[in-house]
Amino acid sequence: MRSSLNNSLRLIAGLALAALAAQAAPQTFDFNDPKGVNNVQFKLDGPLESITGTATGISGSIVFDVVRPGAASGRIVLSAASLTVGNPKMGEHLHGIQWLDVAKYPEIVFEASELQNVRTEGTQTKAEVRGTLTIKGVTKSVTAPVSFTYLANKLGARLNDPKVNGDLLVVRTTLQVNRSDFNIMAGEMMDKVGESIQLSLSIAGSSPCA
Repeated sequence: MRSSLNNSLRLIAGLALAALAAQAAPQTFDFNDPKGVNNVQFKLDGPLESITGTATGISGSIVFDVVRPGAASGRIVLSAASLTVGNPKMGEHLHGIQWLDVAKYPEIVFEASELQNVRTEGTQTKAEVRGTLTIKGVTKSVTAPVSFTYLANKLGARLNDPKVNGDLLVVRTTLQVNRSDFNIMAGEMMDKVGESIQLSLSIAGSSPCA
C-alpha cells in the first residue's frame, strides 16, 4: 500500500513539474497583424513645420517567457513604404531618394539584444531594451523604455473569434533618433524640418495554441 502511495505521489509530482515546465516555456509572438491595427507613429517638430504620420506595415516576432520576461528577444520590421503623412506631395518626398529612399531601403529594422532594469507587476513587464535600429542602410545602437503586457487566452477575443485559442503580447515603446544619424537629409532644411524624429510603437503579437 505504501509503495502504491509513493508511486501516486511521484506521478502527481511529475505531472505538476510537467505543467510548470509547459507554463514556463518561451512563446514566439508573431506581429504580422491580420487586423492591420498595429502601428508606428512618428513626428518631426521643426521651426516652421510639424510633420506627423503613421505606418502599419509591421512584421517580425518576439520570443517571450512569462516566467523569465527579462530573457525576451526579437526582431521587428517596418515596411518603409507604409509610412504615410497627411500631405500626399510630402509623402512622395518622404519615400524619395533624398529622404528614406524606400525603393533601395524597403525595411526599417529593430533588433533587441538585451533587457535591463526589468520589473514585473501582474501581467505587465517594464524594462529598458537595448538593440540596433537600421534605417536607410545605417545601423545604430539604441536604448528605449519598453513595456510588455502578457494576455493569456485573449487571441480569440481580439480576433472576435471564440474558436481561436492563443495568447497576446502587447508591446509599447517610444524612441527618439536624429535623422542626420541615418543619412536622412543630414544637415539640410534645418530651419524648416525638425532634426529629431520621435517614434511611438504600439503593437500586439499573437501566439496561437493548438
